Formats: sequence, C-alpha cells, structure tokens
Amino acid sequence: MHALFEEAGKFLAGRILSEADTSAQVELDSGKRVKVKAANILLKFDKPAPSELMAQAQTQAAEIDLDLAWEFAPEEEFGFADLARDYFSDKASLAQQAGALFRLYEAPHYFRRAGKGRFKKAPADILQQALAGIEKKKQIQAQITAWAEQLGAGECPAAIREQLYKILFRPDKNAAEYKAVVEASRATRLAPLELLHRAGAIDSAYEFHWKRFLFDHFPKGTQFPALEAPQPPADLPLAEVQAFSIDDSATTEIDDALSVRGLGTGSVTVGIHIAAPGLALVPGTPLDQLGRSRLSTVYMPGYKITMLPDEVVKIYTLDEGRANPAVSLYVTIDEATLETTASETRLERVPVQVNFRHDKLDHIVTEQWLADPGLEVEGTPEVLQGKRAELTFLQRWARHLKAGRELVRGKPENFNRPDYNFRLVGNAGAEPTGREQVEISVRKRGAPLDLIVAEAAIVANSTWGGWLAELGVPGIYRSQASLAPGIKVRMSTKALPHAGIGVKSYAWATSPLRRYVDLVNQWQIIACARHGKTAALAAPFKPKDAELFGIISSFDGAYSAYNGYQAGMERFWTLKYLQQHAMTELTATVIKEGMGGGLLVRADDLPLVFPVLGVTGLPRGAHVRVRLGEIDEIALDVSGTLIERLDSDAAAQEAEDGAEDDDEAVAGPIAIAVDMNEAPAPSDPSQP
Repeated sequence: MHALFEEAGKFLAGRILSEADTSAQVELDSGKRVKVKAANILLKFDKPAPSELMAQAQTQAAEIDLDLAWEFAPEEEFGFADLARDYFSDKASLAQQAGALFRLYEAPHYFRRAGKGRFKKAPADILQQALAGIEKKKQIQAQITAWAEQLGAGECPAAIREQLYKILFRPDKNAAEYKAVVEASRATRLAPLELLHRAGAIDSAYEFHWKRFLFDHFPKGTQFPALEAPQPPADLPLAEVQAFSIDDSATTEIDDALSVRGLGTGSVTVGIHIAAPGLALVPGTPLDQLGRSRLSTVYMPGYKITMLPDEVVKIYTLDEGRANPAVSLYVTIDEATLETTASETRLERVPVQVNFRHDKLDHIVTEQWLADPGLEVEGTPEVLQGKRAELTFLQRWARHLKAGRELVRGKPENFNRPDYNFRLVGNAGAEPTGREQVEISVRKRGAPLDLIVAEAAIVANSTWGGWLAELGVPGIYRSQASLAPGIKVRMSTKALPHAGIGVKSYAWATSPLRRYVDLVNQWQIIACARHGKTAALAAPFKPKDAELFGIISSFDGAYSAYNGYQAGMERFWTLKYLQQHAMTELTATVIKEGMGGGLLVRADDLPLVFPVLGVTGLPRGAHVRVRLGEIDEIALDVSGTLIERLDSDAAAQEAEDGAEDDDEAVAGPIAIAVDMNEAPAPSDPSQP
C-alpha cells in the first residue's frame, strides 16, 4: 500500500510500512522513513509506484484550465477529488485526482485552502483583482527583463538613468529599476556602478559626485526659501578703531577682522572682531532652522554652498568701507613682554577700513618685509604700507602666542608640508561642470598673514570658551585629552583642555556666518556681554540643555560629510590636473606600506596620495619616482608603479625625522585654508 501525503507544504508519496489510528510509517523512494499524521494522508493506492503517480499527476495538473475549473467548482467547500470528478469525469483516475490536488494547491488566487485537501473557490471580484495583480507582475517582470537586457548590451534605459542615485545609494529593493540593475549585474558579472557606467548612465564623473552629494545631503536642492533678512540692532555703539580683514580673494563670508591701537605706548590693544548675525537671528525662527538644517557652509574648488542666504551674509559680512555689527574681543598686551594683561568683550559696530586678500599680498608680507621697515617691495598698496607697523606687531604677538602654546603641548607644531589652492579658470563662482581648466598653486604653511589670523582665532575661541565656563553658561567646545596616537578631538558642552592646540578650553565662535556651532556659541557670548553674572538665566541655551547635544551630534555628522566631499572634489581636480598636463610620472615620498600590499606615497608637488603597487620594503620617507597608471574619475583612483628610488636610507631617515607626525591626508587631499574661518586653519591642529 502506498500513500500521497502533505508534509510542510510539499506533496510526497511513498510505501506504507505500518499504520496506526493517528499516524503511519512511510518509506520514501530515497529510502528515508518518515512518520506521517493520518490527517495528512490524502490518497492511498496500490499502484502505480509512488514516483510514477507523482509524474502522472504533474502532467495532469498542467492540463487543467483554472478558469474552467473555477466555473465547475461548487460554491460551497469541496475536496480535490470532487473537483476532479466534475472536471474530468465521474470516474476520474488516481492521477487525475492527484493532478487536481496539485493544481488547486498552486492557485490560491482561484481557490483558497480550507483544510487538508479541502478548498473553496474565491469570489468573482476577488479573483479579478488577483488576476489583474498577476498580470501586472508579469508585465513588470517583462519590463525588468527588457531593461536588464538593455543594460547588458551597454544601453541605459531612461527610467533607470532617472533613478541612478537612488538605485546606487538608497535603493528601493522592490522597485523594478533596482531589480533590473541587479539582474543585469548578475548576468554580466559586473558591479552595479561599473555596469551603469559602461551603459552610459553616468555622462560626467563630476556630475556623478556632485549629484550624489546633493542626493545625500540636499535632496530638495541648494536654493534658499524666500525669507526676510533681519536687521541688526540700531543702538550699537561705534567702535573707535580702523579694522582690517585677511581672507582669500574668493571669500564672501568675511567673519573676522583685526584692529590695533596704542603702538608705542607700552600697552597695545588688539581687537578681534567677529561678524555678529547672532545679534538679530533668533533661535527657533525660520532662518535659524535653515542654518540648523545646513549646519555649515560646504566648500569645494570653485564653488560653495553657503549656510545662510546671501541676503543675510551681505548684511553681516565685515565688508570694507562700512561699520559692521560685531562681537569684539579686546585684548590688552604689554608691548615689551607681549603678555596679556586684560580682555573685554563688546557688542558694537566696527568700521572696516580694508579687506586684505592674502593671495595677492603673501609675496609682499614676508618675514623680511615685516622685520625690515626700510625694505620696499614694488607694487605694495598704500593701505598695506599704512598697516605695516600693526602687522609687524601682530606677527610678533602671534609668534609669542604660538611659542607659549607649544610649551603647553610639550612639542612644537611642525607643519612642513605646503597648502594647495585650487582655481578653476573662468569659473567665476558658477557651479562647475567638471570640464574647467584647473590651476593648483602652492602656499607654504605658516606664512605671516596666515599665522596672525590663526593665532588671533585661537585667542578668541579659547578666551570666550573660558569666559562662558566661568559664568556658568553652556557652550559647544572642542577638546582633546592628549597628543597620544588615537586620541581624537571631541565636541561636548564641557570646557575641557585641548592638548592639540595647547589651551585650557576651546569653543568655536569665530565663524558664525559659516558654522552653526559658532552661531550657537555667539548667542551664548552675547548673553554674557549683556548680562554678566546673570547670563546663565538669559542665555538661549541653559545648562544640560538636551538641544545642545542634538546640535553637536548633527553638526559632527554633517561637518565630516562636507569635509569628506571637499576632499573628494579636491582629489577629482588633482586627477584632472594630471590629465590636462599629460603627466605620466611623479616624484613622491613613501608614507607607509599599503593595506593590500605595495606602498602608499605622497606626491611631492601635488595634493595627491596614492598606492604604488608591486613593491615593498622601502622605508617611510624614501623618495621615489613613479609611473602613473590609468585614472578612474568615478572611483577617484590612480595607482603607480615604481621607476626608481631617488635617495638613500640615511636621507630617508633624515626626511622622516623632520616630517609631520600625521597621517590625515592618506585618504585624499584636504586643502588648508588660511583665514580663521575656512576650516581647517594651519595653526589649528584641532580641525580635521
């Protein structure tokens, strides 16, 4: 005796070895023996053999027309054998009965299951909906197959092109476009990105990187909504100074300026003046929410996405020729010893005499020019000559401050690599296309103007950070426990030491037009300036305010992403520079051995770190000549092969001894801007 039974949703048949009231022992064709509940046994038969019956039943099942079977089926519940007799004949064979069972079971849209071998036909309206759904799925699958074939043939369907970034970086895995890419990727054995690139979905490598960034961080675009820019208070006193700023020519958000009074009197007052949008922008307003959503200005070669609308920036930027609202820190300094004797914070309007542009003045304002009042440099602007004594004092003071911080740090700041500035020819601030001619210029770190601005920023950020803590007003701080390897800079609401800079506390407050945490700190500083010892009660953010922690968390993520994008775009334009100048060889310095073998090297004259394959054993600091391989603009990748070594082990050790102790650039170039706001500043190791 044989039995056909259901087991875990499958139909099996075998020989009955023994049988009881509630179960039977059945041996399958494979020799496996199973215990089957009596209720699961649907047919018992002597012949044919179990395997033969199963084969015949599958054939019969394929011949059953479901629409006709549905018409034959009774309205009430029925068994599969009943339907077989209605459909085939009243003498339906064993194979026909089993075939009816298989066909009914695999068509739940026609017949719902009502028990073991029992069914009930679906209502007509439900059936029509189910059939429409099945037909739609067939059409979608046909479309998926067609799209996959197009991709495999090197052609990208328009629907997939439109969904490119969503498919690659935030896919809806149920979407037909995504399924087509997966199907084509499997068929061609190509990674999705390579598949789409070969199919022409990516017209421009630059557009790919740009649109991917916008997709992740500006999905609604970079335009600002129409909002009215608030005007500063009308009762701000006018400062009795003639301030000046030092920025790059491309800078429009001028956050900081300096002034000097009292030269030759023995007591000099240096003013550090910071643009003050916090005097008018109010927490919780639409403009504040806009700044909080962006959290920082995004920089890249030839372009930027500002944190605040141009209408706000134009009111509060420290443009020359007008008196601008500012939060000013006045530091009184002993002219002989250069020690600070007092400091004071004021809310005022600051007359800005001139906006200096360092890229046009660095060749004039040198160590020699500042040290020798009689040294004349052709083309020196008259206004710069008028500020020569002030700049000379500021450089003396900056060098004194730097030396003091280095004592606290326990070792000198050793920035011996140059900075690289990118310029897209003819771009004029418009959104780049990726086809522009790129110029990369070199600027040595620690230039006099650079040092002056960076040290002034550190004074302001550390002084105000300490003042907030003294008055019990919370702020957002950056701290570093030590200079030991692996100890990173952290953001918190506690005024903790910053070992990397060598100060007791450090609160970003000098870039309120560009960084949201600086704007938050400026609100707190304004409360301190207005209310003094009762500022904790008047400040927008109170001690242990959960909102501050939320801002820190959001800012950390956004700022890291923006810096990562900036680094990626600088790498893109560096690779473009190689292509535009047909450069096939470079000299470079070994950084370390690569993760997957080979070496990691840094180009001598370009902001480029890349692997050299097929060679090991060269020490860190070794100087080499490398032949460049193929450039991949999508992956931002290039590798090289060693041509020759250019130095000895002794020379490499000497170079290593004098090198900076950092590896932050191994993942790609990060341009270091020179004013206190364009992160990161060369004299500020805290910035990434």
